[in-house]
Amino acid sequence: MIVLTDNQHALAKRKAAQQGISLSEYIRRLVDRDLEEEEAPAQSITALFGLINSGGSNIRNNKQQMIGEAIDKYYADKGL
Repeated sequence: MIVLTDNQHALAKRKAAQQGISLSEYIRRLVDRDLEEEEAPAQSITALFGLINSGGSNIRNNKQQMIGEAIDKYYADKGL
């Protein structure tokens, strides 16, 4: 038996209805999703390095210039 507060029950029931499923199915899916996250092996952040081409931008060296350009564009777009 699972005991929810009245508010949790109402919100979960509404969310299930929005998805066109029963409250029981909604809860099963939440539990499945949570269990899958626990079972998923942790992956190293290094897998992301080298996946994106920055187009030659160098934030470390050009940060102030890039911020200035963004601010200039922001005000130019507003006609200021």
